[in-house]
Amino acid sequence: MTGIVKLGILSKIWGKLRCLAPDVCLLIGTLALSLVLVAACLAQQPARKVTARTAPTYPDLAKKMHLSGKVKMEVVVDPAGAVTSAKMIGGNPVFESSAIEAVKQWKFEPAQITSKTVVVMEFAGQ
Repeated sequence: MTGIVKLGILSKIWGKLRCLAPDVCLLIGTLALSLVLVAACLAQQPARKVTARTAPTYPDLAKKMHLSGKVKMEVVVDPAGAVTSAKMIGGNPVFESSAIEAVKQWKFEPAQITSKTVVVMEFAGQ
């Protein structure tokens, strides 16, 4: 194929794509906006209040090392308000087991669905 023939074919394809482009752009824009709105709705779930807390035990190793600090945990709460799982997402690993053991005993206010929340537990030097 010569350069002129290739250019002619490309011009025809571009012409057809140019006609479709506004519709395709509108569709993509609508889908993107829909995804943003769904994400915003999910993110706006009200935070569930803690109704009962259990204090963590201060780990012996932390006492010996004079450690203090905060532990951030992601907690899954069932509709009745009981903690079904917890995992540490930040903080000193020395406090992990004590923090998880304590937060699994916490109670939250009831809700219609299972939810995830992030809690912070502080370990002050003892």
